[in-house]
Amino acid sequence: MARKGTPTLTEAELRVMKAVWELEEASVNDVLSSLPSRTRPAYNTVLTIMRILERKGYLEHVKEGRAYVYRPLVNRKGARRKAVRHMISSFFEGSPRLLMLSLMEDEKITPEELEQLKKMIDEKA
Repeated sequence: MARKGTPTLTEAELRVMKAVWELEEASVNDVLSSLPSRTRPAYNTVLTIMRILERKGYLEHVKEGRAYVYRPLVNRKGARRKAVRHMISSFFEGSPRLLMLSLMEDEKITPEELEQLKKMIDEKA
């Protein structure tokens, strides 16, 4: 039975997206060449990941000669937002407040960061 796809990026998908974001446009071979050799997956694995990313709406391709060249449709900030929205709806009952409270409880926040957060909250209010 096939796994249900997730709208957010898996670790492998994120590695490929980082390569495409850096290159701005890339063939499968371009992505392969940009990945560290010690953890480099097979060509077919990268191709499959890029096709999945295209189905998810993160990439598009154009044919250039015999190769497909992929371009990002979602930038890093957009991918981050999508992931946070998914996390909020999945783990925090749809409440950004619960996410923020969890972060405040679990993470060490410097006084400077806290001041920056206060300013952002004041600007949104």
